[in-house]
Amino acid sequence: MSLTVRRVEYADQPDYTRLGGEAFGMPAGGRPPLTREEWEAAGFREWGAFDDGDLAARLRFYGFTSWFHGAQVPTAGVAGVAVEPERRGSGYLARLFGAALDDARDRGDVISTLFPSAPGIYRGLGYEVVGSFDDVDVPLQNLGRVAAPDGVTTRRAGVADYDAVVAVHRAWAAAQNGPVSRAEKPFWTPPEKYFADYTGVTLAVDGSGDVVGFASWIRGEGYTPATAVMEVDDLIALTPAAARALWRTIGSFSSVVGTARVSTSGLDPAWLVLPDLTSTVHAAHPYMLRILDVAGALSGVESPLEGARVPFAVRGGQDLAGAWTLTVSDGVTHLERDAVAVEDTHHERPVLSPNGLALLYAGAQSAANLRTAGHLTGAPGHDAVLGALFAGRQLHVRDYF
Repeated sequence: MSLTVRRVEYADQPDYTRLGGEAFGMPAGGRPPLTREEWEAAGFREWGAFDDGDLAARLRFYGFTSWFHGAQVPTAGVAGVAVEPERRGSGYLARLFGAALDDARDRGDVISTLFPSAPGIYRGLGYEVVGSFDDVDVPLQNLGRVAAPDGVTTRRAGVADYDAVVAVHRAWAAAQNGPVSRAEKPFWTPPEKYFADYTGVTLAVDGSGDVVGFASWIRGEGYTPATAVMEVDDLIALTPAAARALWRTIGSFSSVVGTARVSTSGLDPAWLVLPDLTSTVHAAHPYMLRILDVAGALSGVESPLEGARVPFAVRGGQDLAGAWTLTVSDGVTHLERDAVAVEDTHHERPVLSPNGLALLYAGAQSAANLRTAGHLTGAPGHDAVLGALFAGRQLHVRDYF
């Protein structure tokens, strides 16, 4: 075996597409190849592992920002991972991810995320499940009992309302951990295309005329409640009255549509206004996260724990292993690397695995649960503060890639 890992070039596209089709399926007749101009303008980075010149494994990176701890964090989103079936289990992915993540780190990305088809594969590479992006079926007959909103009305949005829609999404996303900011390709959409992609975008407007929520929806086919399903990509509300107004608008289709298939994640606060939470998960997409740069991710996080000081270490993952001291001053976290061998740290400080570091950063698990799962060991005296530093925001995802 003579393995070479490098960026995929345009000349490699036929093999890249073939390998993707083997892994994820291909429509009858195949897919038309991208032109060079389309490929260069796509805004992603493709990597391949070549065995004696033949493409054996591939992946794609999307470079974007996602919201964590109130800031837009440079993120390497991984998609399209595939290995030739005859070469699976031979260590190709570890080499491929190693080179691609080094490149992402050099470009300034501090975290990486992906939607796995098999989470166990990526756990060994330092990724961990921090949340899930779900399509949830809601019976429209139940929405008729949502209380009438006080002081909020709804209206159809148009291109002139695009900035208001973006502002609502930004206000909501900044309060969560995980949402893609939608500020970069492929998640930024020109206004005309954004509205053309939906049957309708409904705004919730308060008494001052401010947009305080929106829902983007596709009506779908049919007019029999037993079979008709409408899709709701976003239902984002900044107030409870806005949530009620948007749910009632969706529910107004109940005479001709039986189900709203809503894209959501976690315990979405917009659902707390529903008198009946009856729903069915139609599809669940686990979301995984990996830290690429410990100092880049954990520094500069706003924190009310002024004066806090927590020594900790990370064991495992050559790019992450080390010992640090985290402090809080002037309202933000600061990180300093310590000249201490990681194997000598367990007596004096908590020690995280790469997976535990991802879970801690995302606020997805408490320190106690990380110890239960074996992702936090060492001295427990700093656990409460370490967990509190990154808690307080729910994990939500609204964009699949």
